[in-house]
Amino acid sequence: MPQQRRPAGPPPDAARLQEAALAHLARFAATEVGLRRVLLRRVDRWARAAEAEGHEDVARRAAAAKAAAAEVAKRMVAQGAVDDAAFAESRARRLQRSGRSRRATLAHLREKGVDAETAAAALPEGEAAELDAALAFCRRRRIGPFAAGEASPEARLKALGALARAGFGRDVAGRALRMDPDAAEARLIAARQA
Repeated sequence: MPQQRRPAGPPPDAARLQEAALAHLARFAATEVGLRRVLLRRVDRWARAAEAEGHEDVARRAAAAKAAAAEVAKRMVAQGAVDDAAFAESRARRLQRSGRSRRATLAHLREKGVDAETAAAALPEGEAAELDAALAFCRRRRIGPFAAGEASPEARLKALGALARAGFGRDVAGRALRMDPDAAEARLIAARQA
């Protein structure tokens, strides 16, 4: 039995888009840009379904719905339901604890729609935070101080390459790879408790 499509119905208006925005924000953290993307995809789905059903004037109605989607996203920011700075701080903290470099974290935040200034302000300053992230990366990959057994020169070069591809600088990568296993574990535990 073929699956039936849901009817397109009326175009999404501001009230329906606001309901969709609140439902999305109840489940996921989002930036203004991210929320706008979600709402625009909803409008695009409606437009495709309406076109397939042969509705008239779909382009004009979709354009009006897209404008309403942008307004809803702005309203969510004004009401405090969406906060790019809080999103950036939370996501940056989580990414760095999981072993993402400062460079990779900035790229991720930019992809999510956080402006460069807000993203940079969300990241902890200093080499200590970067070293903690590099150690978390090493533990996840079981390299450096978390490798099983003594590492060969080839394995050390391979580990340096992995850290470089992940966005860590040579100094930080070298320090992470040379660190004593007990000291590295203690440092990661202290970073998680901070």
